[in-house]
Amino acid sequence: MFEGHDTVSMAIIFALFCLANNPKHQEIAYQEQCQIFGNSDRVPTIPDLNEMRFLERCVKESLRLYPSVPLISRALTEPLVLKNRVIPAGQIVHIHIFDLHRDPDLFPDPERYDPDRFLPDECAKRHPFAYIPFSAGPRNCIGQRFAMYEDKSVISTVLRKYKLEAITKPEEIIFNADLVLRPKYPIKIRFRHRSKDQNNIMNKNK
Repeated sequence: MFEGHDTVSMAIIFALFCLANNPKHQEIAYQEQCQIFGNSDRVPTIPDLNEMRFLERCVKESLRLYPSVPLISRALTEPLVLKNRVIPAGQIVHIHIFDLHRDPDLFPDPERYDPDRFLPDECAKRHPFAYIPFSAGPRNCIGQRFAMYEDKSVISTVLRKYKLEAITKPEEIIFNADLVLRPKYPIKIRFRHRSKDQNNIMNKNK
């Protein structure tokens, strides 16, 4: 229940926040929904969700900037060599995912929101553990595929009905020190109903 509620809800909030603050990417994500759904307000199916390739990149980029779990810990079962230092077995190692995802050597211009970082060719250039919003290795999140489906399902439904306008800006966010990444103060987004003309465009695209 923890993984299915708290972390997913924060992932959705930050994804909507990023789209609100990046209207160009929001429009591309909306047009993708138009191609998939036309004027239908039906619930997304699994095949629909699998078609949302750009929206998935948007969610992955928001999880890079705002990982739901910003820090994880592991107990070493054997000595770990880091450059010229050896960390003995039995020690607890803390992995700061929030900072890792903002390493400019891994993600140039790391504060910039850019879903195209997750195009297949771009992903192939990075170390497989450079991006770990769901942890990594044998103890990674077993629900990560389901969580991505939840994220895309909710965001798709919102985008088809509303245009998002940012009130809170990224530089205004203050984070609480917590197991799950969350803002100290509410994130504010203005939701504007999409016009009938836009709905007609969706119908034509279908």
